[in-house]
Amino acid sequence: MLPDEIFARTYSTQDFDITELSASSHIIACARGDSPYVAVPIFVSRTFRHSAFYIRTDRGIESPSDLRGKLIGVPQYQQTAALWARGILADEFGVCPQDVAWRSGGLNEAGSSERIAVIPKGIDLGQIPAGSTLSTMLANGVLDAVIASRPPRCFEDRTPNVRRLFHDSRADEEAYFQKTRLFPIMHLVGIRRTLVADHPWLPEAVFEAFEQARLLALRQLRYAGAYYATLPWLPDELARTEAVMGRDFWTYGVKGNRHEIEAMLRWSEEQGLIAKPLRLDELFASSCLDT
Repeated sequence: MLPDEIFARTYSTQDFDITELSASSHIIACARGDSPYVAVPIFVSRTFRHSAFYIRTDRGIESPSDLRGKLIGVPQYQQTAALWARGILADEFGVCPQDVAWRSGGLNEAGSSERIAVIPKGIDLGQIPAGSTLSTMLANGVLDAVIASRPPRCFEDRTPNVRRLFHDSRADEEAYFQKTRLFPIMHLVGIRRTLVADHPWLPEAVFEAFEQARLLALRQLRYAGAYYATLPWLPDELARTEAVMGRDFWTYGVKGNRHEIEAMLRWSEEQGLIAKPLRLDELFASSCLDT
């Protein structure tokens, strides 16, 4: 099951007792005080987002600062990938969310809408026309750029005048990590709040199970006898990652990820997703704050 389906069912019908959560959606729900899930600091999805910027080449966009005043499409304004992308724009290039006009809608298929409705104060945010897609609007020049976790179809089809903003996104992402020490968090694990109330021991048990799985996965990545991932040069890829990020590059728990969590909370407020500051103990199960 893909995350989009999981999240739709999680936030509409609460189908799952333990589930993957969108980090941004969970922050918004906690700020509103209506989250049906308690998060555990298990970060099952992390992805750098410099590669998520797609632009028109005929709009004078040579650097991220040139996005100021442009019309940018996002599948969902509240999406975690967009939260990080806007954070990068603001912190690294001085382009604030208020400096851009935002339009949300389906990336490659029409009909998508915000998972959690948001009306950011002071932000120019609108929905694209029914039946349209961000990919088509970028290809036709209606949009100046798109920020998305997956490539728009027009980019994959090599449509003229469409390319990534960052020419070598891998190098830019490595440089971003070395400068900021931020490894973007996308998804968390959540437990139904009613279950935690009935079984207070559950968050710690779930954390420990995932932590053991994480350690096993890292051991398997380093086993050279037979590769555990379908990459032909897995040892070289692992060595390059560890050279930039260190040997323990993918960690769970609040302590080792406080920098990323606090950045997301700050950006959520700056980007109009939450109305007031949110504390860490409002976001995670209290028993897992020191894990």
